[in-house]
Amino acid sequence: MNYKIGQKVTGTVTGIQPYGAFVKLDEDTQGLIHISELKSGVVKNLSDELSVGQKVSAIVLDIDQYSQKISLSVRQLPLMSLAHTPIIKNNNVKRRFWTNYHLDFGFEPIALAMPGWMAEASKRLHLDDQQKGEKIK
Repeated sequence: MNYKIGQKVTGTVTGIQPYGAFVKLDEDTQGLIHISELKSGVVKNLSDELSVGQKVSAIVLDIDQYSQKISLSVRQLPLMSLAHTPIIKNNNVKRRFWTNYHLDFGFEPIALAMPGWMAEASKRLHLDDQQKGEKIK
């Protein structure tokens, strides 16, 4: 087996199932084009797109290490032509970071507010104790 991931291969459709099409790559090797890898969009019936005996070109997506099953994709063919296209990075774009740095949140304000919260909580607890004492009397 001389196939590699990303390699463009050509084969013959040998069988069509509801989940995909089996493609004979050589005498000993067969791959599967899953229905989701046939084309972008919805494919309702694979038989409308492919027929047994039809020649197809595909990209090797994956090769299972143990079973040597090959996953193929026809949908990725147009993207492979872009594989060697250089990516142009535009450094002139002004970046905007939407943050809340202008708000006064964080550890320091919480630490400053803590004594007030503690005093309020102790007043409430003290009032609750007084109210319970009045109800018991």
